[in-house]
Amino acid sequence: MNHPNEDAILTDSMLSECYDCPIQNLRFPSPPVSTMNPRLHVVIIGAGIVGAASAFHCLEAGHQVTLVEPGVPGDEQASSYGNAGWLSSHSVLPQAFPGVWRKVPGWLMDPLGPLSIRLHYFPKALPWLVRYLASAWTHVQVERTARALRTLLAGAPALHQTMADAAGVGYLIERRGVLHAFLSRRHFEKDAWAWEIRRNEGIEWEELDATALQAQEPDLSPHYTFGIYAPEAGSCRNPGAYTAALIQYAQARGARLVRTTATGFRIDEGRLRAVLTTEGEIACDRAVIAAGARAKALALMAGDAVPLETERGYHAVVTSAAVGPHTPTMFADRKVVVNRMEQGLRIAGQVEITDADDTPNWKRTEILREHLLAMYPGLPANLPAEHIKIWMGCRPSTPDGLPCIGVATGTTDIIHAYGHGHIGLVGSARTGRLVAQLASGATPEIPLKPFRPQRFR
Repeated sequence: MNHPNEDAILTDSMLSECYDCPIQNLRFPSPPVSTMNPRLHVVIIGAGIVGAASAFHCLEAGHQVTLVEPGVPGDEQASSYGNAGWLSSHSVLPQAFPGVWRKVPGWLMDPLGPLSIRLHYFPKALPWLVRYLASAWTHVQVERTARALRTLLAGAPALHQTMADAAGVGYLIERRGVLHAFLSRRHFEKDAWAWEIRRNEGIEWEELDATALQAQEPDLSPHYTFGIYAPEAGSCRNPGAYTAALIQYAQARGARLVRTTATGFRIDEGRLRAVLTTEGEIACDRAVIAAGARAKALALMAGDAVPLETERGYHAVVTSAAVGPHTPTMFADRKVVVNRMEQGLRIAGQVEITDADDTPNWKRTEILREHLLAMYPGLPANLPAEHIKIWMGCRPSTPDGLPCIGVATGTTDIIHAYGHGHIGLVGSARTGRLVAQLASGATPEIPLKPFRPQRFR
């Protein structure tokens, strides 16, 4: 079976079968139903949020689905569990930006800074860091990345709402916008170019002066006097429970969950025959690499060397917080997000680059706690230890800020779907649709050239 051109764009015939996207009337094709191969067997490696969304849409397309996952879906071992819960469809800029190289040394030397690199890991991380800085050296590069990410993220809250409703957990998705807090308008103006790029991509946002900001967020420290409200974005009240519910829904529809570890592929004459696991082979027609931070080795076995790095993130949850944000809030000066969730008041952030298996540096969560107290002075200064829960997880990050989505070099029967970095939750919904379209041999609903794993050659 021939796979479609991954760089294809929407055609008039495709648009006739589209659903309406509520963001700026964008339109995308409905999930495909394979007619040439009505029931392919798709093995999805990884049951995080990207794997869960891929399973959802592959089942919608009429395929048989097997999920390969050694852990419990949605449990604490998964990065899907511990993220900030943002469905930030406006997060179209890469983490790097022009001139960021000037800030990196200061971040590394600041114990409260947003970035740290384990000393022993620095030589190994250096090539990735160089590519990271080079990928956003100019504003033109940043604009190109934003244009690509917008196609992936537009309408994401609505797409997540559809999946959550189907899985019976629609209440976990909230579509009431998000807030960016700045110390002053002057501090915002340093980032104004980034917001203009967002506006150029059709993203609407509103300015809040000190009075409006305090009215919306009365618990916020008065040191913050300017805000940006992004109404199209949303949030998830419990990403771990959401992921688990999607997997349970997939199982109820006939998907099989195999609790084992994928170790490779059996490929014969350019066709995938089976996924290899520690428990034996699983014969299949298609395989999806959705293993997050563990995807690098599998990608290489599929013929693609991808510079995937582990960006470890931390969070702290105050389980009994009487004060906090009414709207999920990102703090520009501290590079953290604070969000009220089912488990309590969560603050998430920090980037620690090191091996995925290194021991956690729990001092990073102490830093998050100090940030939280500074931003919301109404919280008790001496929070009891039993009221604070801490966590660490691994983001799978590419140096250019774009995930890997597309077919493999070794065989077009293997599909890449990983490397989302800081946009894993929000980007998973459309990624799952794209996976189903590639598996079915349908034309992808957005151009995939920017996301091809082969771009790193």
